Amino acid sequence: MMSSKTNKALKDRVKITKNGKVKARKQGQTHFHGKKSGEKKQKLDRSKDFDMKQKDKDRLIPHDQ
Repeated sequence: MMSSKTNKALKDRVKITKNGKVKARKQGQTHFHGKKSGEKKQKLDRSKDFDMKQKDKDRLIPHDQ
């Protein structure tokens, strides 16, 4: 039986923490920062918890540490 493969697109976008939480970057922070206020840019720098069910996490990222 073939083992399940890791979803590479998702693996590049999220980080699995030591305790198993899934962290992701907020959208809209790659370019065009000129019109954004400093407060808005600071908020974008913080990563957020990515709400993902354990079943989906095991299916998409089966070989996480």
